[in-house]
Amino acid sequence: MNPFRTLALLLALTCGGAFAQGYPSKPVKIIVPFPPGGATDIVTRIVAQKLTETWGQSVIVENRSGAGGNIGGEAAANSPPDGYTLFMTSGSIVTANQYIYKKMPFDPAKDLIAITNVASGPQVIVVNPNFPAKTLKEFMDAARAKPGVLNYGHAGIGSQTHLAAENFLSAANLDITSVPYKGENPAMTDLVANQINMAAANIAGAIGFINQGKLRALAVTGKQRSPQLPDVPTVAETMPGFENIGWFGLMAPAGTPKEVIDKVYRDTAKLLDSIEMRARFYVLGMVPVGNSPAEFAEAIREESARWAKVVRERKIVVN
Repeated sequence: MNPFRTLALLLALTCGGAFAQGYPSKPVKIIVPFPPGGATDIVTRIVAQKLTETWGQSVIVENRSGAGGNIGGEAAANSPPDGYTLFMTSGSIVTANQYIYKKMPFDPAKDLIAITNVASGPQVIVVNPNFPAKTLKEFMDAARAKPGVLNYGHAGIGSQTHLAAENFLSAANLDITSVPYKGENPAMTDLVANQINMAAANIAGAIGFINQGKLRALAVTGKQRSPQLPDVPTVAETMPGFENIGWFGLMAPAGTPKEVIDKVYRDTAKLLDSIEMRARFYVLGMVPVGNSPAEFAEAIREESARWAKVVRERKIVVN
C-alpha cells in the first residue's frame, strides 16, 4: 500500500463518523473500467446524474478502460479510501478475472468493498444483418460446419460480454474465435461494420443498434424473453436450461469508512426504487437491484466460485 493511501486510510478510520456526516462535501468520482457507450458506462451515467441531484455535489464519471476492466479496477483499488472515488464494476471483473489473469494488479476480495448491486439483466446474442443465419439454431449450425472460422467480439478478456459468450459456446459445444476489444461499444461498432460475426452483448449496449436494424438479435440469455425484445427467443428455447445474467455494481476502495459505504448504499438504493429509475432501466433491458453491502458481497463470493469452474473448463488464461 502506498504512503498516500495509508495516511488517507488512517484519517478515515480515525474520523469516520464525523467525516461521514458531512459527506459528500466535494465532487465524487465514479471510475468506469470501459470506454463510453457500453452498458457499464450507460448505467453509471444514469446513477451519477441522480446522485448529483440527491447530494448537491457533482458525481463525475471517469472512464479507465483496458485489460478486461483490470485497469479501472486497479485505479479504484489504489485510490484514497475517503468515499470520493467509487467504482462501477461489471460482474466479471470481481468474480472471474482473478482466475483468468495470472498476474492481477489488485485483489478484488481484499482491495475493494461492496456497496450495492445497481442493476442486472441478460445479454443478447447478435449478428450483423448480412450474416446468413436468421435463428440461433442456424447460427449454431453454421459454426459447427466451419469450426474455428467464425469469430465473436467482446469488451475484453474476462469482461462480462466475453464470459457470457464463452458460457454459451461451452453449453453449445461450439468452436468460435474470440476477438477482444477495449470495451463493448468498439465491439458493437465492428459488428455493425460486419468486421466480426457475433457478440453476446449487454442489451443496453446493443438495443439501439437492434432497433435501428443495424444488428440482428438471435436470442437473449435470460430465463424469459426480454420485454424490450419480445419477438426474440431465449437461448433456453433452443438449449433448455441455459441462462446467463450480467450485473453492474458500486464498490469502493478498501478502508472506506463504513458510515460512508452505508450512506452511498442507502441513497443509491432509494433512487433505484423510484418509478423513474425502474422505467429507465426497463428500457435498457435491466432491473434495478439495490441490495445491501453484505448481500452484495455474498453474491460476489458465490458467483466467483461458479466462474472459477467455467474459466477452468474453457481454459481462459491471460499470462
